[in-house]
Amino acid sequence: MNISIITVGKLKEKYLKEAVSEYSKRLSKYCKLDIIEVPDEKAPETMSLAEQEAVKKKEGQSISKHIKNDTYVIALAIDGKMLSSEDFSDFINDLGIRGKSNIAFIIGGSLGLSDEILRRADYKLSFSPMTFPHQLMRVILLEQIYRGFKIMRGEPYHK
Repeated sequence: MNISIITVGKLKEKYLKEAVSEYSKRLSKYCKLDIIEVPDEKAPETMSLAEQEAVKKKEGQSISKHIKNDTYVIALAIDGKMLSSEDFSDFINDLGIRGKSNIAFIIGGSLGLSDEILRRADYKLSFSPMTFPHQLMRVILLEQIYRGFKIMRGEPYHK
């Protein structure tokens, strides 16, 4: 299975880089992982709705360039469906069974994802109704993908 994480912005904090590196290493025995960072657009604290939409649209265009036609797209969105770790594992396993071997998870920037990306998504996934920093979300997502593969294979993993 080929899994891409397409995310807005670069990781700056050392501890987050180390966590991403650790989970990437762990996942290497289960899937081919590719992490693609697209630039985040400048977003001042005070912006009109039109300016916010313009930022999301530009980030969305950068994301779109990395989505191939045969890719199953999962957008991380606050209004998406919430799954337990076991259900998430079953979901990923089912995608593989259905021949969906190229999966892309999309993590938006601080303003979220553009309407174009949300429309392109085959599935919208939410981890919580809470808002998380998108850099931290990358670590949480990688941990859940790793946990999902461990569950799928019946291997032990901490609860």
